Parts: sequence; structure tokens; C-alpha cells
Amino acid sequence: MKRSTKIITIVTTFFLIIAVVIIARTMIGNHFKKKFSKMPPPGIIVTNVINEQFAEKLETFGTAISNKSKTFKIKKNDVEGDLSLKNIVQKGDLILNLKSGNITAPFNGVLGYTGLTEDIFVSDNIFIVTLDDNSTIFSDIKVPESYASFIKKGLPVEARVSSFKNKIFKGEIDFISSRINADTRSLLSRVKIDNKDLKLLSGSLLEITVKFKLRNSLSVPDTSIMMEGDKSYIYKVSNDDITNKIEVEIGIRSDGRVEILSGLSEGDRIVAEGLKKVRPNGKIKALKK
Repeated sequence: MKRSTKIITIVTTFFLIIAVVIIARTMIGNHFKKKFSKMPPPGIIVTNVINEQFAEKLETFGTAISNKSKTFKIKKNDVEGDLSLKNIVQKGDLILNLKSGNITAPFNGVLGYTGLTEDIFVSDNIFIVTLDDNSTIFSDIKVPESYASFIKKGLPVEARVSSFKNKIFKGEIDFISSRINADTRSLLSRVKIDNKDLKLLSGSLLEITVKFKLRNSLSVPDTSIMMEGDKSYIYKVSNDDITNKIEVEIGIRSDGRVEILSGLSEGDRIVAEGLKKVRPNGKIKALKK
């Protein structure tokens, strides 16, 4: 074979190999592009923007006070028979049989007594029986002067006690003093709490939350908010399940919800959870929580 023919053959083979490599890479690329382009959109939990009540909060402490209380001092040797007290009595029920005259309940309530053992007495063989009407609980709180203009009779109140960590007792502001205490720079107010199930006991330490500046505002889950610097964003979801990143103005946060002041309308669909899987103008599979 002539030298020129060998050169032509080598060059032709070289270009054929290059062409085969290019074609193979193109085919493989198209294969994977086609394969991954068929991947389904991510399943994302969506929710609707709703209207809810928001309020500013004042948190303080108070002591539970019974609606009515009565104390009976009784001499031990005046009791006829065994000392046996009911737990709950109704008005007119017999509390104790005494030689000097029986004791009856002047109102509905819960009984208790001190001097529980033979060697423990209040003084000179006297023990004390208590009767408390705990159907309504009161508590006096001191409101800082800076909040005085917001506190009004009838404002809603929530109370918690350590013995019932997950229970909220509902109440309201029942009384407000007419003047600021010059020594404490506070406004004395009284809280009234419904306690018909008698779970709150007189003397308990209450964690009290007073709600004021009540208003209805747009509300979203706090998991739907993205913070970038001092700006807040939310992914709004179209009817075609396309996400659009929009800026919103937020207000206060309360119990896992965030107040929306602008940027959304009631009923708008938004991404509630899974923000890391979402991209602007991306397709999602909308899921309800």
C-alpha cells in the first residue's frame, strides 16, 4: 500500500472514531434527559390563606381566689361521732354534727380542714373546716402602666396552672382600678375565670395571658414563611400547581400561625411545608395535610 493511501486510511479511521464517540454521547445524553424529564413533580403540602383572630398579649402571674369562702373553728370535743367530711356539699347540706349545734353549708362548695392527726391542732384542741366555692375563680393582677390604656373590662384572658400543663382556662377582665398605683406604677385589675369543673384550686399560682388589640387578619402557618434578610416570602400556588415566589408583609406570630398584612388574599393557595423542594415557577403535586 502506498504511503499516501495509509495516511488517508488512518485519518479516515480517526474521524470515524470521533464521529462514533460524539454520536454515542449524544444518544446517551438524550436517553438520560428523556428519562429524568419524566420524573414526577415533588409532592408538596399546600393550604389556603384563612382569616383568623390575632391579638397582642400581656403575660403575668396571679393567685387563684375562690368566689366564696367560709371558715369554721371547731372544738374536737364538740363533735358528735366520728369526724367524717364530704368532699363536695350543696347549700343546706349537713357538714358536721356538733353538741352545740349542727353546721350546714351556707353555699355550694368544696370542704377541707386542718388538724389532720391526733397531735396536730390549730390551738387548744381546735381544728378548722374550710368551705370554698370554686365554681368561679378570681385573680388580682398588676398591669404595667404602659399597658393601662389597652386594658378594658371584658377582654379575654387565658390562664394556665402547672398541675394541668396542656389545659387552658378561659376568663375575662372583670374589674379595673380607677387609678395607677404610684409605688408600683401598675394598674390593679381583677380576672374572672370559669371553673365549673372545679379543676382550679384556690391558692394556685396562675400564668395569666391577657389579650388586647383584637383584630381579624389573614393567617398562614409559620412553616410557609421564608425569611431572606429583613424580607419575608411565600410560595403562592396557581390553579395549574405552578409555584410563584412573592414577598409578603407579616405581623405577629401566635400558636404556630403568622399574621399577613399584605401580599396575599383570603383563599389563596400557598405552600405550607416542604419549602426546600420548591423552586420559583416550578411544577408541584399539591397535597392536602
